[in-house]
Amino acid sequence: MNLFTDMRALVIDCIDVLAARGDLPEGLNHGNVAVEPPRDAAHGDMATNAAMVLAKPAGLKPREIAEKLSALIAADDRVIEASVAGPGFINLRLAPSVWQNVVGQVLSDGEAFGRLTIGQGERVNVEYVSANPTGPLHVGHTRGAVFGDALASLLAYAGYDVTREYYINDGGAQVDVLARSVYLRYLEAHGQDVAFEDGTYPGEYLIEVGEALRDVHGDAFVGQPEAVWLDEVRTFATERMMDLIRADLAALGVKMDVFYSEKSLYGTGRIEAALSALEGMGLIYEGVLEPPKGKKPEDWEPREQTLFRSTEHGDDVDRPVKKSDGAWTYFAPDIAYHYDKLQRGFDQLIDVFGADHGGYVKRMKAAVSALGNRKVPLDIKLTQLVKLYKNGEPFKMSKRAGTFVTLRDVVEQVGPDVTRFVMLTRKNDAPLDFDFDKVLEQSKDNPVFYVQYAHARVCSVLRKATEAGIAVDDEALKSADLGMLTDVSELGLAKRLSEWPRVVEIAARLHEPHRVAFYLYDLAGDLHGLWNKGNDKPELRFIQEGDVATSQAKIALARATAIVISAGLGILGVTPVEEMR
Repeated sequence: MNLFTDMRALVIDCIDVLAARGDLPEGLNHGNVAVEPPRDAAHGDMATNAAMVLAKPAGLKPREIAEKLSALIAADDRVIEASVAGPGFINLRLAPSVWQNVVGQVLSDGEAFGRLTIGQGERVNVEYVSANPTGPLHVGHTRGAVFGDALASLLAYAGYDVTREYYINDGGAQVDVLARSVYLRYLEAHGQDVAFEDGTYPGEYLIEVGEALRDVHGDAFVGQPEAVWLDEVRTFATERMMDLIRADLAALGVKMDVFYSEKSLYGTGRIEAALSALEGMGLIYEGVLEPPKGKKPEDWEPREQTLFRSTEHGDDVDRPVKKSDGAWTYFAPDIAYHYDKLQRGFDQLIDVFGADHGGYVKRMKAAVSALGNRKVPLDIKLTQLVKLYKNGEPFKMSKRAGTFVTLRDVVEQVGPDVTRFVMLTRKNDAPLDFDFDKVLEQSKDNPVFYVQYAHARVCSVLRKATEAGIAVDDEALKSADLGMLTDVSELGLAKRLSEWPRVVEIAARLHEPHRVAFYLYDLAGDLHGLWNKGNDKPELRFIQEGDVATSQAKIALARATAIVISAGLGILGVTPVEEMR
């Protein structure tokens, strides 16, 4: 059930009636006709722009169309008023029974209320986190992990067939540095003094890896040249780091469907196959690039390279895929990886990158556009930086990690639920301040507490009603007389419930899971507002002593609210608590 979709259908039907009787031309395009909440709630429950968007193609004044259209709309039993405003907007006020029926629909549908089929089973690959396997995940990865996981859940909720994927960057030079760092810890485990130089990683998390390497290989690598041990240690270290990363993700409640190794692209012909596909389109050539912006010609040494003609697919400049010495650029395996995704039959690709990957967006989109024949969209979402604070000061770096605050540091401080919700309280491309003190406050200013408290309050009502002998199972509440819900605050809460399917649809289409968090905060605010009014007006309390019928109607509203909160928190990966301690 999507009430906004239903009301839009009513508007379209009325437009067709006007066309049939000659007041509008036949065959007008309805695509831009919308029914939305008004900017000012005082104007009504919904508003439509129908007259505005139809005026020009119809050759008529917007108000002329609006006057006729509003009269037809007002004839519907669900509408108590359709008024024309401004140049031709139509504001609608709906009958209380419409909002009362929403409560009944939520109870009937249960957790399915708001679930959509707009995805129609379309296959979507959501790649996120994809950190180098050189250490534990840091707070920046945390935001990407939460965002990507919530987006994947949102799309699945909207009817898409979603695959969650992690791309293991284990094919570059950074993995060699990891191997050398582990080797130093291995020597240390044998009692030697070591120094971390040449960019090796000093984090304490590698101590256990070095000891494990010693336990497996004894002293076989001690004193040996790098050529003897590098390959073995690199594989060993990468596997151990991925075990650590999987454990980090599990602590946050993130479970991937696929872990895809970059290393698997090398020496298997996959990179060559992807570039051959581009070459077959005339998009690979040998050439020399112009100096990068800011580089003076005298500081630039032009070299002939193998280039991808990415400018034909929206990029600013063509991009090298093979260096002058014959080695692949970093871009080449990424092209091959996305080519593999396309060959796996995905209809949509979504990559979640950190803020430092902004310069990579156009080239990657160009590659997918070319390889997918412009038919498979790639949406790249950048997650901006997270600033951590505690006791009013920037949160200090982790000694265990060596150089950064880890995902574990955050989760161990506040728990996975708080971590996940707070990470979604800003749009992904906006910076986020994470204050460890504020996110644990029990106040309206703490959104995760505010939403969970609303759910807990409903659970408290259900427990007290049961103790009072009032049947509050969903079957009993479905038969409640919802016509008793007449107060403006009760109807306002029901109106908010009606917006849930629309919020899901917009958030899913725009790939913006933060909209769910925002909506839940507003919904919780309506519930708390009604609760607080009940403190002053006993007739608004959910349990009416001695009046089972009225109690069940009011509890039905509360229970419907809890159902939607639970569904929304489920998308965000947050547990709906039943009791606050």
